Amino acid sequence: MTTYDERASLSDLTTTADRVRRSVEGVIEGKPEVVRLSLTVLLAEGHLLIEDVPGVGKTMLAKALARSLDCSVRRIQFTPDLLPSDITGVSVYDQQRRDFEFKPGAIFAQIVIGDEINRASPKTQSALLESMEERQVTVDGHTYELPGPFMVVATQNPVEMEGTYPLPEAQRDRFMARVSMGYPSPEAELRMLDAHAGFSPLDDLQPVAHAHEIVKMIDAVRSVHVAESVRRYAVDLVTATRHHPDLRLGASPRATLHLVRAAKAAAALAGRDFALPDDVRALAVAVLAHRLLPTAQAQLNRRTAELIVMDLLQRTPLPDPFGQQPPGARRL
Repeated sequence: MTTYDERASLSDLTTTADRVRRSVEGVIEGKPEVVRLSLTVLLAEGHLLIEDVPGVGKTMLAKALARSLDCSVRRIQFTPDLLPSDITGVSVYDQQRRDFEFKPGAIFAQIVIGDEINRASPKTQSALLESMEERQVTVDGHTYELPGPFMVVATQNPVEMEGTYPLPEAQRDRFMARVSMGYPSPEAELRMLDAHAGFSPLDDLQPVAHAHEIVKMIDAVRSVHVAESVRRYAVDLVTATRHHPDLRLGASPRATLHLVRAAKAAAALAGRDFALPDDVRALAVAVLAHRLLPTAQAQLNRRTAELIVMDLLQRTPLPDPFGQQPPGARRL
């Protein structure tokens, strides 16, 4: 049963999250669902991949989210000549101390913005693997913990564009969710012209939430109840990707974990201390599609991973609505 202290924390979560949402939406016009997904990933202790064509606001979204939080922020511009040590850090010999001193790389921040991540070589991309999964960096046999909260927000252009390197499967699997910005509506684009014509709205953006508040919000999300039937539904959905005839690579067990964590965060943002199958369904495409590899025949038939996930959502039976809420569960 949910305790009073947990309900109070969840209530604070919705209030603080609303402040962050309004702050980011003041910069990103007409994309409330993208902003909400960004907050969901943050509170679920995940990482976000923003993929779309140039000029639609990918980096602007990442910067707006980072500046709305009173956390340490580092930006990495991924280029073909970027080295792994530029990201993780390097040990330098100190003549006075006659010993090696570790110089931290750009990954040592709470919010790390990786701009155009697929323009760097696969070797450099792989430098993020350990930090994204284990929240630590190992250099020359020494392990260094990363500060919390820790989130990587990476942007990338479509892989068909010149000068890009497709992210390897292991790298994509580290990202909890992928989102596409899409073109704004004509009305939103007009508002953008008014707001961005004379100056950048990022210049006046001030933090609206502190790092310790984010940590408390993450703790509140962890307390959200997920019934066995909802967990089973997530497992059934992910398992179905491993047997679909149009896929040569299904989703991993890590994808199941990410899907449940994201559902808990979505429930908390909705003011609930329990997750529903609808939370899983709403996040399935964003959490699963970027991990899947369609077969060559499916690609010829224009069967994208997103379409396949939506097909599986129609085919996978929903759990019994009874028994999904714990005793005393409530909306906040």
